[in-house]
Amino acid sequence: MAKFPTTTLGTQLEIVRIVTGLWQVAGGHGAIDGESAVEHMERLRGRGLTTFDMADHYGPAEELTGALVSRLTDESEIQAFTKWCPEPTEMTEEVVRAAIDRSRARLRSSSIDLLQFHWWDYLDQRYIDAMVQLDELRREGLIDNLGLTNFDSAHVRILAGLGVPIVSNQVHYSLLDTRAAHDMTEVCRHYGIKLLCYGTVAGGFFSERWLGKAEPTDRQLADNWSRMKYMRFIRAAGGWELFQKLLTALHNVAARHGVSIANVAVRWVLDQPMVGAVLVGTRLGLSDHSDDNEKIFSFPLDDGDMAAIEEARSALTPIPGDCGDEYRKAPFLTAAGDLSDHQTRTWRPTLCERRPAALPERVRFASGTSWEQIASYSRAVRRGNTITVSGTTATHGNRMIGAGDAATQAAFCIDKIEAAIQALGGTLADVVRTRVFVPNIERDWEAVARVHGRRFAGIEPANTLVGAPLVGNGYLVEIEADAIVI
Repeated sequence: MAKFPTTTLGTQLEIVRIVTGLWQVAGGHGAIDGESAVEHMERLRGRGLTTFDMADHYGPAEELTGALVSRLTDESEIQAFTKWCPEPTEMTEEVVRAAIDRSRARLRSSSIDLLQFHWWDYLDQRYIDAMVQLDELRREGLIDNLGLTNFDSAHVRILAGLGVPIVSNQVHYSLLDTRAAHDMTEVCRHYGIKLLCYGTVAGGFFSERWLGKAEPTDRQLADNWSRMKYMRFIRAAGGWELFQKLLTALHNVAARHGVSIANVAVRWVLDQPMVGAVLVGTRLGLSDHSDDNEKIFSFPLDDGDMAAIEEARSALTPIPGDCGDEYRKAPFLTAAGDLSDHQTRTWRPTLCERRPAALPERVRFASGTSWEQIASYSRAVRRGNTITVSGTTATHGNRMIGAGDAATQAAFCIDKIEAAIQALGGTLADVVRTRVFVPNIERDWEAVARVHGRRFAGIEPANTLVGAPLVGNGYLVEIEADAIVI
């Protein structure tokens, strides 16, 4: 059995640093024969590639893994990661438990080694309820470790700040896309979270096969979801010509070490701070790159290699935003393209159209916190085309969010404000005035101001930030806003 390097997630889950990704059994990559697929997984396990990643919606991936588990003398011979990507609903104990029990049954495992949670819409703040319920199931022993998938840095902070032991965040990270190298790396370092990185070989584009070749057409890529997806990244990063220059630089480095372009691309990601492992997709029963993958750890990238790679990489256009943004906002760099429909399938009420034919004299929106009930006020009120949002703190139900962290509280406040404005027919871009209250202004004003700056970039409302005491112990910031819908 080949010995692949390992890393530890949390305090006890030892995994191989090359994780076999099973997205490709979900469809769009060729027909998969179940028996051949399981035999392929068994061969990978025998070679030391014992860690497999999947999701509840990756076609038969969980069932195939369960079939593999049934052949083992001990289910701990492999490490099975799965994801839960729920549709919006109330995140009750019954809902969360049913989802986890379904995956455990498919996996034929008493507990899930790593459950990775995905959430489509941060303005639907029931992701907090879901994570609290998942942590209860972890304490019960149905889940061994909790991770996230495609969460951005601000919302990793929000969930990690709850005290839930998050061990990983699975994100896109490659030479084409280094968003994870910035705020995400710092968040992970602060909370001891490791990155599990996919897209490192760009669906096979980082290979000799594409070196010096003409750009493929969309029709040529239509039968392969991975290549459709990663061509979007190539185009967003500056296009085929710049990609060819990067590919040439990788080829030169690979030639010096006697390895493949894919080996160099993967090794570069593995050498980045806070990266625990990379996912390498496998078309089970159809193709096997494990011989090549063994070479990933056979060479170091020296200073000269890194400089050559960086010279080519730095010419690319940076992918905009934070990790996971490609699933939530334009440009939608996914296999399916525009996923904005996922933002409409939420609980968030739409009380007003943007330009209603007839609007009631006054429309109120409540977010349901205990303070609103105690003091008899609305989170937001719309009269005519004006929306006024009350002073908003980082409160979800009866729970304070972001204790001790002013930046996290500010991000959560703006989420709540944006949700209220959307419910009343506006958008964050309609905000014309914000007022920010910070009790410890010397310590926290800059952190809060930077969050405000990121969220209102390009909008630039009138703003006042003042030092003022707040009601309630532990609240570090309160924000109110006015919007005009035109």
